[in-house]
Amino acid sequence: MNSHQLDDAATPRRLLRRLWSDHIRRFWPILSVAVVLMSIEGAAIGAFAWLVEPLFDQLFTANSMDGVTWVALAVGGLFVLRATAGFLQRILVVGVGLRVVTDLQSRLVQHLLTLDLSFFQGNAPGALIERVRGDTASLQSLSGAVLISLGRDSVTLISLLAVMLWTDWQWTLLALIGLPVLVLPLLAVQGFIRRTAIAAREAAARLSTRLDEIFHGVQTIKLNRLEDHENRRFRDEIRSFLRPSIKAQIGVAANPAMIDIIAAAGFVAVLYFGGQDIISDEKSVGEFMKFFTALGLLFEPLRRLSSIAGQVQAAGASLERIYAVFEACPTILTPATPQPLPEADITFEDVHFAYGDTPVLRGLSFTAKAGQTTALVGASGAGKTTVFGALTRLVDPQSGQIRIGDVPVDQASLTALRDTIAVVGQDTALFDESIAANIRMGDLGASDDAVQSAARDASVLEFAQSLPGGLDAAVGPRGSGLSGGQRQRVAIARAMLKSAPVLLLDEPTSALDAQSEKLVGAALDRLAQGRTTLVIAHRLSTIRAAHKIIVMEAGRVIEEGTHDQLLANSGTYARLYKLQISGKE
Repeated sequence: MNSHQLDDAATPRRLLRRLWSDHIRRFWPILSVAVVLMSIEGAAIGAFAWLVEPLFDQLFTANSMDGVTWVALAVGGLFVLRATAGFLQRILVVGVGLRVVTDLQSRLVQHLLTLDLSFFQGNAPGALIERVRGDTASLQSLSGAVLISLGRDSVTLISLLAVMLWTDWQWTLLALIGLPVLVLPLLAVQGFIRRTAIAAREAAARLSTRLDEIFHGVQTIKLNRLEDHENRRFRDEIRSFLRPSIKAQIGVAANPAMIDIIAAAGFVAVLYFGGQDIISDEKSVGEFMKFFTALGLLFEPLRRLSSIAGQVQAAGASLERIYAVFEACPTILTPATPQPLPEADITFEDVHFAYGDTPVLRGLSFTAKAGQTTALVGASGAGKTTVFGALTRLVDPQSGQIRIGDVPVDQASLTALRDTIAVVGQDTALFDESIAANIRMGDLGASDDAVQSAARDASVLEFAQSLPGGLDAAVGPRGSGLSGGQRQRVAIARAMLKSAPVLLLDEPTSALDAQSEKLVGAALDRLAQGRTTLVIAHRLSTIRAAHKIIVMEAGRVIEEGTHDQLLANSGTYARLYKLQISGKE
């Protein structure tokens, strides 16, 4: 999936409004309290600047200590009030930010799991992880530093400007006269930050993808001595990430730097003209120091506020990528009025399917009888695995019809269809949990006794009893703590627990040794009893007892019958079988 490139200038604001309405608005009572506390924190700075005048005029210039107590208490009280308000509002804002980010992550995963398999085939796991974790985490700065700065510093800025204008509006104009000059440079910097931030997020996604592939393929890397090669590739990705990231930070740093230049000009102008007013007794030292203190304090919140625009642009880049995922929609859907599925024959009728411009199924037609075993054989690329994908609606054919009984599978609910089918593949997906937890994924509501029974029937107990913890032993990442045969038996136990009427077996013994194949084969025989079973087999000797064997070539059926019938026909199946028996394949 390409990242959503939204080029209109209002995009960050539009995405932020969407973020507010979708995820933040429900926290408005908490944020309202936080805004009040921010206002108190910001206003305290303005009040401090106001107290500078009596400090100088009534105390220092008049050489009197009469007002020291109340000024000291007022200043001390202001800082205590500011500290308390700042502490409380940070807790509230950061808490809301964390809740928003975790809620966003949860909804992203929930939405991703609704998308079609083709979406995941077109997007690397590392890139999707970066969307869910990296892009959402980058919004934490927006919810924290940006919201705090926007609320607190805006009030601080207003209060300090009020002090300056009250003291002398002409001095205020002199101090800030250079700000309009910054408008165009600041706008140019915002566009630069947005472009580089998008590039940095995309580079981060590629970096996560590279890491995922390295860790997933570490055995292949070691066996083929590819460590240096992979190190070079990773360093290249690091450099690709580093360049736009540094550029984005340069843009963010440029904002306060430009403010500092204008601040220098403002200070010089006020010192020159304000000094003349003091010498001529038009202003008191206290008034000058009050103004000068307010001016000195003004530019720090102004610097922070100017950097917010850059942070919003950077966050906007992440928001674009996040909402591009939300805008991806599944195409394989449950119909408005789904039909119930019977336990009946499975029929493929003139089914055509292509991946892009590459045809896979070309008018495929066959029937698998209910309660019987139907085997699919043929060379790689014949379309056997696609048959399973189309039957389970992981993919939908471009034309033709797939039925269970007289109900087309696309007229049944996805939930009912997939509850009807259990699958055991050659590459079993196990999760880094216990053996029992992996078995229970066939039926999350199953009792411990049912899990134990499935483990026994699938010959899982034979090896689990020798492990520390038995069925509670962890299988390791992707089942790496178990052998291939053990992983297959866990998958069979999961299918047994599911107890679905249709069973799909995708070469479940192709990668096993003879002993493991025997154990797994016996478990599969028990699993297939009484079920409508479709099995993809490479070793033809394992399907001799199938009720029907379908020979596929280039997405079509070229032969079908029993093992004995196909051998008697002396066709493709007979040739393949003789090659395997003779050991030439």
